[in-house]
Amino acid sequence: MIGFEELSAPLTQTSVYPREVGERPHSDETPPPSIFAHNHSSGVAEPSHADEILTRSLKSALALVDVQVLDHFIVAGTRIMSFAERGLL
Repeated sequence: MIGFEELSAPLTQTSVYPREVGERPHSDETPPPSIFAHNHSSGVAEPSHADEILTRSLKSALALVDVQVLDHFIVAGTRIMSFAERGLL
């Protein structure tokens, strides 16, 4: 792992904008691939429709600046769901 950055930490629903993620500085000429993660305090590790839309938006937007999205994890208690494992990337 090259780095970790928390984009948002509210107690309820949050919004992450692709432009904010794409504007993050890169330490070298080749942008590193990215992995996203967020929690579901409900304890349900299934992705919502909004989670799927956000993931597709982030992947598409970051592809424009040559950033590969490797995975998006949903953490719910002791359960973890991987978008890559589910074929959702």
